[in-house]
Amino acid sequence: MKQIIAMGGGGFSMEPDNLSLDQYIINQTKRKSPRICFLPTASGDSQNYVQRFYHAFQTMDCVPSHLSLFKPPSTDILSFVMEQDVIYVGGGNTRNMLVLWKEWGLDLILREAWKSGVVLAGLSAGAMCWFEEGVTDSAGPLTSMKSLGFLHGSFCPHYDSEKERRPIFHQLICNGFLGDGYAADDGAALHFINDQLFQTVSSRPGAKAYRVTVVEHEIFETPLPVKYLG
Repeated sequence: MKQIIAMGGGGFSMEPDNLSLDQYIINQTKRKSPRICFLPTASGDSQNYVQRFYHAFQTMDCVPSHLSLFKPPSTDILSFVMEQDVIYVGGGNTRNMLVLWKEWGLDLILREAWKSGVVLAGLSAGAMCWFEEGVTDSAGPLTSMKSLGFLHGSFCPHYDSEKERRPIFHQLICNGFLGDGYAADDGAALHFINDQLFQTVSSRPGAKAYRVTVVEHEIFETPLPVKYLG
């Protein structure tokens, strides 16, 4: 079973006192003490970010680790990744992250891990990366960007917290620079199973997610049912 959990925002880095989304991710492995590996590439391997990951996940029933492409823990990255139950990708600069992943062949490794049943998850850059394309500010102003394409369509994170994202996402779809897709507020996560949206969950009351489409140059924003985890 292939699983991807894409968060618009939230998780340990944005909600250190509310780990419900992180616990939800762990629960999808259906294993006791699953192995979860953090990829901090988009942040330039921020040590503070890595430390906050360990601080959060050491309080849960799991075995945390992280993968740095600047200081790899093993010369055999394929085996290291395939031994994990969850790959959790942090936020930051999507463009730089994907360049590094492709240089190291990590994009191909992650696809194999996904196909083999490793749960892929992440927020912001770590959520957009799984889709065909999305909205990013990696190079300055918000614009469209191609991504890995594990999931069909486009994605926009931080839909409620960064006021310029919603209108620009609409504009890019309407003008044909992005295909139809999904948007998620901070605290909302889209859970895909075998390429299809299974459900949407949230760590915050009122956090929403949407299916965003265009028909004859008119944008349609359809709210998705959301299960509150509180």
